[in-house]
Amino acid sequence: MSFEKAQMIDEPLEINHQLYRCTAVSMGNPHVVTYVENLDFPIEKNGPYFEKSEMFPESVNTEFVQVINRQHLKMRVWERGSGETMACGTGACAVMYASYVNGLCDQKVDVELLGGTLKIAYEDGHIFMEGPARTVFEGQINEEEYKNV
Repeated sequence: MSFEKAQMIDEPLEINHQLYRCTAVSMGNPHVVTYVENLDFPIEKNGPYFEKSEMFPESVNTEFVQVINRQHLKMRVWERGSGETMACGTGACAVMYASYVNGLCDQKVDVELLGGTLKIAYEDGHIFMEGPARTVFEGQINEEEYKNV
């Protein structure tokens, strides 16, 4: 099956015998955004089906979005190759842009993820992201062990 489309905006897509309305967005990596009434569901039951769909031959990151209002979106993300993650900056940007082109949000929104909230803005054809930065790991590398690698 060949898929030769320039864009996918609010189009039906059957995944695991269920119909979703989807918008595909590239942020340098592929994302598909779909809207749900409630984010309290077992994402591991459908995330892998999106990731491995023949519609996305190189797999895809999938964002499930609940629209709270025009300035606040909530999302969960299934990242290709990783499963559900606490946060995804490119995913939050994809969610904002997909929601904007679908007329669901304003040009500046808060996107709430499991790991925190990001401020995303679309201005003059560019997407800007602002949010907290935290150290989550520190380590040291023994350089002698890696000289010949």
